[in-house]
Amino acid sequence: MTQTAIQASFGGIRRQVVKQEPVRVKYCLYARKSMEAEDAQALSIDSQVREMTAVATRENLEIVEIKRESHSSKEVGQRPIYNQLLDDIRCSKFNGILTWAPDRLSRNAGDLGAVVDLLDQKKLVEIRTYTQTFTNNPNEKFMLMILGSQAKFENDQKIINIKRGLRARCEMGYRPCTAPTGYLNEKDRDKKCQVRLDPKRATTVRQMFEKIGNDGWSGRQTYRWLMKIGFKTHTGKRLSLANIYICLRNPFYYGEFEYPKGSGDWYRGLHEALISKELFEKVQCNLQDQYIPKTESKEFAFTRLIKCGCCGSGITADEKFKKLKDGGVNRHVYYRCTRARDVACSNPAINETLLIEELSKLLDTLDLDEIGMREKIEEEIARYNKFRMGVLGAKKKDRATAIDIRTYAKYLLKDGTITEKRELLSCLKSQLVLNDRTITLSA
Repeated sequence: MTQTAIQASFGGIRRQVVKQEPVRVKYCLYARKSMEAEDAQALSIDSQVREMTAVATRENLEIVEIKRESHSSKEVGQRPIYNQLLDDIRCSKFNGILTWAPDRLSRNAGDLGAVVDLLDQKKLVEIRTYTQTFTNNPNEKFMLMILGSQAKFENDQKIINIKRGLRARCEMGYRPCTAPTGYLNEKDRDKKCQVRLDPKRATTVRQMFEKIGNDGWSGRQTYRWLMKIGFKTHTGKRLSLANIYICLRNPFYYGEFEYPKGSGDWYRGLHEALISKELFEKVQCNLQDQYIPKTESKEFAFTRLIKCGCCGSGITADEKFKKLKDGGVNRHVYYRCTRARDVACSNPAINETLLIEELSKLLDTLDLDEIGMREKIEEEIARYNKFRMGVLGAKKKDRATAIDIRTYAKYLLKDGTITEKRELLSCLKSQLVLNDRTITLSA
């Protein structure tokens, strides 16, 4: 090939390169303000948008959309707006990001990795901040990862420093939390984490402990007494029964506290004790005597299978416990209307025992095809015969075949498992209706 031909060939390549148009970058302006304390002095969202819009105008950048978010970026994948931004980039809605600084995008390795992957895939062409630009260039990607890692390091270091500061406060005798009912947090910045007795409520809280510890009151009696006297917290709310029990089990009132809760680290507080430790222990003993254990499972056999005959709502269940004189506990389950369609529905609740009796009566009136358990019973009979012949040595002529479907269904209602009961009722071809403690089938 002659020199002229070679030059012509390279010239053609050069002309092709020149003719290639640059990729059009469509930017999404992303502004984020964290809910964390360390960002209190950072630019607000509106300021970020204003500054970066000015940059876009000055450099003739095309902003397709502006996304605002107020959320911490410490945890991976916990920012819905940011996740939507990444999805839009994957769908080619944008191919550029305009943001105030790299730490606005990510302060964790997971989110940072997602951005770098988009650069590698060429779906993200450019990231512009107020002072820097990052593209699919090894040096620029490395710098982006360094800055993101630096933000992650600062977060981790800040957590360590905060925990150290909290431990120091605890060792000094100051609990770094909101003061419980009966106390008020000091507002003076020089008295951080310190509390003082609430002059309006401390006496009432002390009386709560005395009534349960000395007079043997129950939690519900105390609740009714507080309602009667109109007791409210410093925020203007009434104490619920659950919050009363939380107060009664809080050792802070006699001068000790655990921080963090469940850590096993106990400290002696410098705050003024509201009660004595002896009274606190008496209250705990009385509460223990009043305690009735609940069942671990909250699954009930007949929920979501019956509807209310008065308003058409669903039927839900509650369990009640009654303590017996011999120390035992009786459990009662009641089914009632959820009142989802009518809050004033007057359909009365029914005990589970009575409900099973009603269902058994209903089975006596049903056609066998309505029960829909024939195949199930035949399978059970075959399994039973196999057991008798294989284990008990029964003869084929002794096979049990005459098992009544209704009898078997009633047996399942009374002694079957929750799964068997639900399976039985789900085989019915019509909807069960509860009305005035009576079960019927819908027409």
